[in-house]
Amino acid sequence: MGSKGRCVYRLAALERAQIEDNWKPQAMTQNRTDSSRPLQLRGLDHVVLRCARFDATLAFYCDLLGCTVERVVEEEGLFQLRAGSALIDLVPVGSRLGGTTAPRAEHFNVAHICLLIEPPDWEQLRIYLRDQGVAPGAPRNRYGAGGFGPSIYIDDPEGNQVELKAANE
Repeated sequence: MGSKGRCVYRLAALERAQIEDNWKPQAMTQNRTDSSRPLQLRGLDHVVLRCARFDATLAFYCDLLGCTVERVVEEEGLFQLRAGSALIDLVPVGSRLGGTTAPRAEHFNVAHICLLIEPPDWEQLRIYLRDQGVAPGAPRNRYGAGGFGPSIYIDDPEGNQVELKAANE
């Protein structure tokens, strides 16, 4: 088994390249088609968040950010919200899927999720978020699936960090 098709080996090779000061990131990260690979990634499909404060979290994603409830499977404790082309699944703590222990701030539920948004008037968005009791960070240019673009970070009621990133125009 060679190092070309395996992330673990690619990572080890990347570390060796850094150590040897022989940095060639294009060789490690270039997009390629590999017909022997049984899958081709297309993008983010969904994110699952465990929620101790379900009502507040549902309101945050629907009322504040504009997600819509697409599907509910009550017996499982699954609430699927449409967020553009992806889903955000909320699973309340105490439900079958949510488990019995609430996520703790010192143990991340997720590092952050990034929601792609239409390019906004950033000052108007910051005022809107502050009026809703949400403290936005300053817009900064960050890299994501669509390349570099402005984004801000906010926190949901569960303490998960949410990046709102403007789509490239």
